[in-house]
Amino acid sequence: MCEERVRGLEKITGYVGHIVFRNQENGYTVFHLENDDGEVTCVGTFHYINEGELLELEGEYVNHNVYGMQLKVSSHTLKEPEDLVSIERYLGSGAVKGVGAALAARIVRKFKKDTFRIIEEEPERLAEIKGISERKAREIAVQVEEKKDMRAAMIYLQKYGISTALSVKIFKYYGAKLYQVLEENPYQLADNIEGVGFRTADEIAVRIGIYPDSEFRIRSGLFYVLQQAALEGHVYLPQQVLLHRATQILGVQIDEAEKYIMDLCMDRKIVRKEEEDEIRIYPTHFYYLELNTAKMLHDLDISCKMPEEMMEKRLRKVEEREHVRLDVMQHRAVIESIKHGLLVLTGGPGTGKTTTINTMIQFFESEGMSIFLAAPTGRAAKRMTEATGYAAQTIHRLLEVSGNPEEEGNVNGFLRNRENPLETDVVIIDEMSMVDLSLMHALLSAIVPGTRLVLVGDVNQLPSVGAGSVLKDIIASGKFPVVTLTTIFRQAEESDIVVNAHKINAGEPVVVDNKSRDFFFLKRQEADVIISVMLTLIQKKLPRYVGAPQSEIQVMTPTRKGLLGVERLNMILQRYLNPPQAGKDEEEIGGRTFRVGDKVMQIKNNYQLEWEVCTRYGMTVDKGMGIFNGDMGIVTAIDKYNETLEVEYDEHRKVKYPFETTEELELAYAITVHKSQGSEYPAVIIPLLQGPRLLYNRNLLYTAVTRAKKCLTIVGSESVFQEMIQNKSEQSRYTSLAARIQEF
Repeated sequence: MCEERVRGLEKITGYVGHIVFRNQENGYTVFHLENDDGEVTCVGTFHYINEGELLELEGEYVNHNVYGMQLKVSSHTLKEPEDLVSIERYLGSGAVKGVGAALAARIVRKFKKDTFRIIEEEPERLAEIKGISERKAREIAVQVEEKKDMRAAMIYLQKYGISTALSVKIFKYYGAKLYQVLEENPYQLADNIEGVGFRTADEIAVRIGIYPDSEFRIRSGLFYVLQQAALEGHVYLPQQVLLHRATQILGVQIDEAEKYIMDLCMDRKIVRKEEEDEIRIYPTHFYYLELNTAKMLHDLDISCKMPEEMMEKRLRKVEEREHVRLDVMQHRAVIESIKHGLLVLTGGPGTGKTTTINTMIQFFESEGMSIFLAAPTGRAAKRMTEATGYAAQTIHRLLEVSGNPEEEGNVNGFLRNRENPLETDVVIIDEMSMVDLSLMHALLSAIVPGTRLVLVGDVNQLPSVGAGSVLKDIIASGKFPVVTLTTIFRQAEESDIVVNAHKINAGEPVVVDNKSRDFFFLKRQEADVIISVMLTLIQKKLPRYVGAPQSEIQVMTPTRKGLLGVERLNMILQRYLNPPQAGKDEEEIGGRTFRVGDKVMQIKNNYQLEWEVCTRYGMTVDKGMGIFNGDMGIVTAIDKYNETLEVEYDEHRKVKYPFETTEELELAYAITVHKSQGSEYPAVIIPLLQGPRLLYNRNLLYTAVTRAKKCLTIVGSESVFQEMIQNKSEQSRYTSLAARIQEF
């Protein structure tokens, strides 16, 4: 470690002396604080700070092995200059342009404690001082007034426990109106300020004294429940479900519910729709995403004019040239992709989806058509490239993701859209079960009618992490051609991973006698014993067995919490698989330790993150924007001075994370099955003990098993395994894309 704690939390007050270092982007600052006891070096995040300001700091002293004794600041409060020394220091600190220490001393000597009043109310009197013209007097007054507004706002907001960083955001957005906003309706913050949710606004409201049953609070609470439901995958909530959830969160009975619903409708925040004997409440954004997605799918479904006999003849030529023999359903899939503008191809592992896609590609190429291949994740795109021999990319990259909202042509984060569509004849998307409603809408916006779209996926996989159930709903609508491949081909039949995946999907019991070459079950009943077995497999057995490094062997677990949840497993696996050692940098950030060599995962879409690919000599050969939920990489460097952590992702893309943004990263030695979608690993280990029935179901087990390429090992309880196969209960999502499609 580079630093050691010397003593616990302490409070000190003093003036900001010299600012040694400041990172403008993340606010990380190193400065000297001066008080009666001398000078203290302080480090921390300060989004608004000037030399000469009076601060009250709380933090702990640490002894840095390079920079010596420092106060590591955890919180700080800005204080108004009160005595003459404070006023003089503030004015002469550089906070007011053109006023140095000598001039500040003359101003304070002349006006004493009346200095700020004179500057604010009678600024022309500053011209009484030698060296200050009337023009300069006015400039000083304007600057002090601007700073005063910001300082007053910071001090006011800190009373309500609002952090400095958040205070800056609030002041920049509302300016002088912030006092009125907070006192009348602090819930507006949740609508207007990024990083403020209902919970934060509610805490502020409680401190301010807003009543628990205020109209603002109930309206904001209802909308918050809809936002939370979207994180669970729901596009809408039935009104009764919405009111029940809101009552639990708000802790008050909601009378006159219709009034609040209508108010939100009038504000265009929600859409209320009566369908199928229930009232459905949608966030407006999601209602129109579904509606427009349905319309665009309908517009793409154009029939081809080529006679079917000619299609058959040309397809036979392709089969002969490529030495391919398609079965009946594969053949039908290729013909349907030629006949229609839109096709859904679905099927489990080993059913020949890749062969079918390859034949489609060969056919379209023979017709002189251009083709784009894409998948939701980098890993899935890489697999698609390997399987087809044609370059595939992520959907985000296909749509030219742009992290700059000001960039010309950027619509919802993408440069490819209705005004700037994809220039191609055919688009084939793999791993469609992962595609959520927002991404599907963005994709369709960039495809013009007349372009063929082939959607490929396994409808029995877990649904997307984001809201919607796109693949299932398109199939359920019954309005577009769907071909389901069911035959398991001979080569795939040799894999027990494939055979058992189909048994699980059909609800048939699986024999676990360990006579297989790629499907193993090690029966253990205690969590710590299971972890010990997993470590032995990762460190000693599996790398040699599958011919892959430790980092490519993936532990997958159903839950985040618990003895075998992601959080506990990652702490233990990190300790054994990447232990601390001399010369290996590490940093504790927000209670979590990151170490060079750690396997990590990005857990939210970030369109602003810049990545670059460099040669070994540091020359940039490629760069771009955007790292997405589920992307996995390795920590390659930790820069303690600049407080950044570097992660290398697939295709040698490197990203620097400021320490305070590492909440977007988590260790990935173990991941949830949900986060594994679209990925394939040489070896997968699944720890299994009893868990919540709604989660421990067939759908989840099937998805986990199909992630393994060469070897799957389950360690745990056989009875839990067999129960999961029989458990068909999965959390249904409130979505209505199928209904919107049928309306067209």
